[in-house]
Amino acid sequence: MTDLTTPIDRRNAKPFADERQTHILEHMRRSGRVDAVRVADELGVTGETVRKDLIALERLGLLRRVHGGAVPVQSSSFEPAVETRTQFASEKARIATAALEYLPVEGSVLIDAGSTTAKLVDVFPGDRDLTVHVNALPLAMALLTRPRLAVYTLGGRLRRTTFAEVGDAAVRALADVNVDVAFLGTNGISMTRGLTTPDPDEAAVKRHMLDCAAKRVLLADHGKFGVVTGSKHAEVRDVDVLITDTGLSDDWCERLRTAGVEVRRT
Repeated sequence: MTDLTTPIDRRNAKPFADERQTHILEHMRRSGRVDAVRVADELGVTGETVRKDLIALERLGLLRRVHGGAVPVQSSSFEPAVETRTQFASEKARIATAALEYLPVEGSVLIDAGSTTAKLVDVFPGDRDLTVHVNALPLAMALLTRPRLAVYTLGGRLRRTTFAEVGDAAVRALADVNVDVAFLGTNGISMTRGLTTPDPDEAAVKRHMLDCAAKRVLLADHGKFGVVTGSKHAEVRDVDVLITDTGLSDDWCERLRTAGVEVRRT
């Protein structure tokens, strides 16, 4: 696998489009922005090639182009729809499979809206009697295919971007909910700014989810780390377990464990 922390060796064949775009996203995650000239030099390609890659990534909602390069979409009010969040799909699938180890044999769970938690719903077992609370209608509909599950939604206003139920009705519903495990999602993770998400109403619901669960499990791919978005919904230390992928650095893992979080890389 190419080491994305160093320039690609120009003696090798030119990188394919997916390799270039992965390099661009890793560069942005480390630096907070993309300098198109620097990336072209690192990859040994033309500025026009990088420009086309930036256009493709912007269309996927993974960055926002600016003069001279690009910045994370989280630095603006733009938020990609859940169904367009295809980055790190294999990592999210592995995270979801690892999360199954934290399912109780009986009892109740809560599943937050999000692209990684949706992967958990895809593999959710139907061999046990569980009460499942969700705040996204697509997740509820998928879970209804398992007859032994009792599925509840929170109610409230539906956000078109994430299909999450938000607002006062959802918050009031959470006041009466107690679960054994909550599987949570986030848009950004920072040691100084905590867990963040672009929409303040969705952040409010996520914040109340913390109080519902005996155990709080965060599902997040490595692309979420070092990212800060509009509204804070938790401190890092509010999470009991973080399940992520092997792309997360040892340094991040050490800082998270120092904060009291159990870290699983899969």
